[in-house]
Amino acid sequence: MIEIEKQPWQQMVEHARSTYPNECCGAMLGSVNDGQKRVVAAMPLENASAGSQRQRYELRPEDLLKADREARRQQLDLVGIYHSHPDCGAYFSETDLKNSCPWYSFLVLSIQKGEFDHANSWLPNPDQTAADREELVHR
Repeated sequence: MIEIEKQPWQQMVEHARSTYPNECCGAMLGSVNDGQKRVVAAMPLENASAGSQRQRYELRPEDLLKADREARRQQLDLVGIYHSHPDCGAYFSETDLKNSCPWYSFLVLSIQKGEFDHANSWLPNPDQTAADREELVHR
């Protein structure tokens, strides 16, 4: 299960709305205890995709390292990654799966016509061949 506190939830939704019709991306910082994840901070990151950002996001390795350093500085964990899907559902695509890291949660925010619609969190398996939906609780 992943629980997202009110402030980071609102920040991620607003980030996704503000970048519409392009995809946004960022890091979720918090804690992991016995499989229970709690997100207490969101860290927006730049979508570095060189192509169309309407259907793709890309994180630079140095930005992910920066997020990890920031989490450690705050004595937190890098819990996962979030990104948006403009005008489509909050599913975990083949591209998402291929570019995933199996130790992170992946939150996908569906933005329909510029407004938040729904979200799902995904846990890729170690082989990156499938992802299970993770129970998501947000405030």
